[in-house]
Amino acid sequence: MDDVFVGSVMSSPVHTVRADTALGTAGELMLEHGIGSVIVVDEDDKLEGILTATDFVRVVAEAETDSSAPVSTEMSTDITTTTADQSIQSVANVMLDHEFHHVPVVDDGTVIGVVTTTDLTAYLSTREAPTPA
Repeated sequence: MDDVFVGSVMSSPVHTVRADTALGTAGELMLEHGIGSVIVVDEDDKLEGILTATDFVRVVAEAETDSSAPVSTEMSTDITTTTADQSIQSVANVMLDHEFHHVPVVDDGTVIGVVTTTDLTAYLSTREAPTPA
């Protein structure tokens, strides 16, 4: 898998929100598009954070956050990113090591895609089994 690059398996375009978007609105966007995360960007479309389905599970379990609260109250800001020219093996290793399901793909600070465990699984499901030599 070292010869397959993130750019060939990533999901794009990315669904983005601003940090002041209501959590409920972000959740509706995720449900509407059947996605597990939204990328939080600033007014220049630069990466600020990520809000994932796991974040929503935590919010519901803790039952302390109102759905009208801004995304910024619950988003992750310590984000590991990758680039389109990285091997999917390297990003898969990072995802396994840190138990991530979504890694934003950036180009000069702008998010151009996201690679997910679903993207990697879809790629692996299309690979043919090696044939004996």
